Amino acid sequence: MDHSNSSQEKTSTTMDVPAAEFRKALRELTGAVSVITVGNAEDRTGFVATSVSSFSTDPPSLILCINKTSSSRETLLKSGRFGVNFMKDQHADIADRFIGIGGIKGNDRYTGAEWITLPSGTQVLKEALASIECIVEETLDRHDHTIVIGKVESIRMCNNGKPLLWFQSTYYHIGAQLNKL
Repeated sequence: MDHSNSSQEKTSTTMDVPAAEFRKALRELTGAVSVITVGNAEDRTGFVATSVSSFSTDPPSLILCINKTSSSRETLLKSGRFGVNFMKDQHADIADRFIGIGGIKGNDRYTGAEWITLPSGTQVLKEALASIECIVEETLDRHDHTIVIGKVESIRMCNNGKPLLWFQSTYYHIGAQLNKL
């Protein structure tokens, strides 16, 4: 196997990797798009995360990260609970609202979609592939983000559809299944 760099490859060898170079490299990592819902009534908002992951199965919990400058961060920390909605490939318009395209903030992000209010007040997308309701178990501030560990309180499955993916700063959907070796 040839380990030499081709003319198109670039290797950063410094300890201080530039933020722009780091962001560019992470654009090569495909992520599932999740809309995180926080707050309730008129004090509801949310954001898009591709950094949602299983953390533990005993107890069931997950981990996500939110930028400290996010307009949704304070509501998340204040409410102490959140919903994670795994988006279908036809939900790019909803994801755009939760990204804040066009300056959309807060309660306005919920327009144009059907939401279910759980007994706790957490709202989840009716047509999400799956929705997971969590309570904030722990937060950890690191660098420019807050790491959130959420203990799962309930799960709602829809199971009909394909996931919305994010790759190279663009939405994608899954095509054909690859054959197993």
